[in-house]
Amino acid sequence: MHVLVTNDDGPPSNQSAGHIVSVILPHQQRSWIGKAHFAAQVIKPTYFRPGGLHQDDGTTHPKPLQSDSDRDNENEEWILVNSTPATAAQLGLFHFFQDRGPVDLVVSGPNYGRNTTSLFSLSSGTIGGAMEAAVCRKRAIALSYAFFSRNHDPEIIAGASRMSVKLVEHLMSHWDNGVDLYSVNVPLIEAIEGKKVLYTYALQNYWASGSSFTEIEAKDEGDEDPEEKEMEIREQEGENEGEESVEKKRGHKHRHFTWTPKFSDVYQSVETSEPGNDGWAVKEGLVSVTPLKANFMHVPGLKGELKLSSQLNMNPPKFYAFIDYEDSYTHAIIRAAFSSMVSPEDYILIPTIDDLPSPSSPSFQIRSYESIPFQHLHDHTRTALANSYVIRKALIRKHYLAHTVRSYLVKYPDSELRNHVPVTVDFEVDYAEFLDEALVEAYELGESFMRNEGKDASDREWWILKPSMTNGGIGIRLFSTEQELHDIFNQWEVDQPKSEDEDDAEEVQSATPDAEPCKTRNFDSGIITSQVRHFIAQPYIHPLLLPEYQNRKFHIRTYVLSVGAVRVYVYTQMLALFAEVPYHAPGTSVESQVNGDIKGTMDMRPHLTNTCLQATSSSTTPTVLPLNTLTSSLLPPPLLSSITTQIYTTTSTLFRAAVVQPTNFQPLPNAFEVFGLDWLVDPEGKVHLLEVNAFPDFKQSGKEEGRSVVEGLWRGVLGVVLMGAAEGGGFFGLLSGESGAGKDDVERKWGMQEVLDLDMGRR
Repeated sequence: MHVLVTNDDGPPSNQSAGHIVSVILPHQQRSWIGKAHFAAQVIKPTYFRPGGLHQDDGTTHPKPLQSDSDRDNENEEWILVNSTPATAAQLGLFHFFQDRGPVDLVVSGPNYGRNTTSLFSLSSGTIGGAMEAAVCRKRAIALSYAFFSRNHDPEIIAGASRMSVKLVEHLMSHWDNGVDLYSVNVPLIEAIEGKKVLYTYALQNYWASGSSFTEIEAKDEGDEDPEEKEMEIREQEGENEGEESVEKKRGHKHRHFTWTPKFSDVYQSVETSEPGNDGWAVKEGLVSVTPLKANFMHVPGLKGELKLSSQLNMNPPKFYAFIDYEDSYTHAIIRAAFSSMVSPEDYILIPTIDDLPSPSSPSFQIRSYESIPFQHLHDHTRTALANSYVIRKALIRKHYLAHTVRSYLVKYPDSELRNHVPVTVDFEVDYAEFLDEALVEAYELGESFMRNEGKDASDREWWILKPSMTNGGIGIRLFSTEQELHDIFNQWEVDQPKSEDEDDAEEVQSATPDAEPCKTRNFDSGIITSQVRHFIAQPYIHPLLLPEYQNRKFHIRTYVLSVGAVRVYVYTQMLALFAEVPYHAPGTSVESQVNGDIKGTMDMRPHLTNTCLQATSSSTTPTVLPLNTLTSSLLPPPLLSSITTQIYTTTSTLFRAAVVQPTNFQPLPNAFEVFGLDWLVDPEGKVHLLEVNAFPDFKQSGKEEGRSVVEGLWRGVLGVVLMGAAEGGGFFGLLSGESGAGKDDVERKWGMQEVLDLDMGRR
C-alpha cells in the first residue's frame, strides 16, 4: 500500500510498518492553520534526509538526490515545503512520488495534541491536510495523539503508534462507502492497546470566554526606550485616578496580540456533554474514530465499538462485502448489525463489485434490486451471495399471487391457503370503457352484486379493489355495487394527465413491483389505468378491534427470510400497524349516496393501515407497535400464540406453492431475500394474508417503537445467512461459535423460526 504522510508539526519518525511511505510536509510548525493555502506565495521545496530512529541527525538540502545510485533507499528523502499541510497533500498527490505508483491512502499526522470537538477540528492543520486529500478523492486519515501531560514514557508513545498502525490498516481494509476521511484521536496513556476503539461524532461546541487573543505591548524590535517606557507607566497610573483626571482617548490604541485560546471552554463542554462524541471518548481514555464527509459533517450510521484483531491480519479475508442499501435508515441498521456480528478478520469492504481482486473472489452484497449484478451471481454460484432473487413475481405481484394460490389449491384442496388467503378475483382493464368486458368472467363479483341489490349499504357484501403492481396503498378502493366500481375507474380517468408523457404522470406510482416505496401521503391518489392494467378484488374482511387501542384497524407485518433454494424463516418479532383513525364498517359512515350507491371518494383512513398514508397521529397511541407488546383483553396470550402458529404454517405452505411455479419464482442457491408479509386478523381470530412485499419499507414500518424489531430482524438475517449453523457456518463458512447447532438454536440466537426446508436440487 502506498501511503502519503503529511502533518502540521514537522518531520515524523521514519517507521513504515511494511508499506511504501512517501513523506511531504511543511518545513515548520503549521498548527491551527486549517485547510489553508498561501495563494500568493511561490512554493519552494527543500529535501530532508532523515537520520537514525529517535535521533535528531537528519539533514536538509536545497536539491534532491539526482540518481538512484545516490540514494540507499527511496524512502529516505522527504519533501519539505514552505506552506501548509493542505498544500503539502496536494503537491504530494500530483507533483512528487509519481514513480511509486498511485497513492492509496493519505495519513495526516500524527499530530502531538488532540483534534477533538469542533473548536479544535475546524482549525486543525492536521485535519486540513486530510481534508485536502479527501476533496482530491483520496482516502485520508487525520491522526492525532491526545496528551494529558507532556511527560511521556517512550513506551506509551510506542504503544500509541502500534495501536495507530493497527487501526489505520483496519480502516483502510473496511472503508465505509459514505466516508471521505476519518479523524482518529489516540490518547497517550498506558496500555492504550487494550482500550476500546469507538466510532464517535464531533462534539459541537463554542468559545464561551470571549476573545481567544491576549493584548500585549506593541514593542519595536530591539531595546525599548527607557524614557518612553517611564512615560507610558505614568500615563497608566493617571488612568486609575478617576475619569475627571483623564482625557478620554479617541481612535485605536496601538497594541499587539498573541493567540491564547481558552482551552477550558473545550474541556468544560466535554465534561457536560453526552457520551458518544470524540471529546468524551478521549476523556474516558478510549480511542476515537470520527467518520467525516469532506464538509465536516459526521457520517451517519457508524457508531459503537470497533473490534480490532489482536494482531495484524496478513491472511486474505473470507469474503469481500459491498453494502449499499437504498435508504440511509436501513443502511445504517444493516451496517451496525454487520459490524457487530462479523469479525474484522473475516471481510474487507469494497466500494464496488469491480474492486474484487478477481471475479471469483468470495463476495457478499446488500443493495437495491436494480443494482445487483445478477449475471455475476449466475456465473459464480459458489462464491457470490446477494440479497435478492431475480424472479419472485409469483409472490409479490398480487394477480400472480392469486394464480399461485389457485393453482396450488387445485392439487391440494385442503391446504391452509384455502382458509388463510381471501378469495381473489383478478381482471385486466386498459380503460374504464372496457370494464364491463373485463368483468364477464368475474363470476364472484357478479353474484355478489346480485345479492346486494336492494340492500342498505351497511348490509351489503363489500369488496376491496387493489391495483396488482402498486405499493404504498396507492389506488386501493372499496365498492359494493357494479356502479360504484365503474365510478372508481371513471374518476381515475378524469383525474389522470392529458398525456402520459406529461410530468404529472411521473408522480403516479405504477408498475414498481420490486420495492415497497413510501413517497407521499395521499388517500385520494389515483392511478393511470392503462399503465397498471392488472387489478384484483377481494371480499372485505372486518378486523379484530382492540378497545385499548381506540378500536383502530390494524394489520400484522411479518418479516420472512428466504435463503437459497430454499429455506424459509419467519422472524418471531412482528409488528402491529394501526390505522390513523377509529374503524367503522364500510357503508356505515356519512358518505353521500345516490340510489344506494356511494358517491365521491370514500374516507379510506379507517380502512387503510399502510404507514405511508398516515400523518403524525393525534392519538396518544403509536401507529406502529411490536405485536408482543399489545395488551388487550381481546388478545389474550393463547390467541396471540394461535395467530403466530397460523402465520408460520401459512407462510410455509405459501412458499411451497410458489416453488412449484418455476416460471414465476426462481430461488437461487447463492441469494437470499427479505419479504414483508401483511396479515389481517378477523374477530374470530383467523389470520388472512393481505399481500407480500419485496424490499419492504423498513423505515416506515420501523418508526416509533418498531425500530427494535427492524434492528433485531437484520441481526437475524445476517446470523442465518452468514453464520447459519444449518449451512455449516453460513455461505462463507463463518462459525457462529456453536458449530453444529440446529434450527432451534437459530431461533434462540437470532429469533428466526424455520418454517420450510425444501431441497430443490440447487443447493
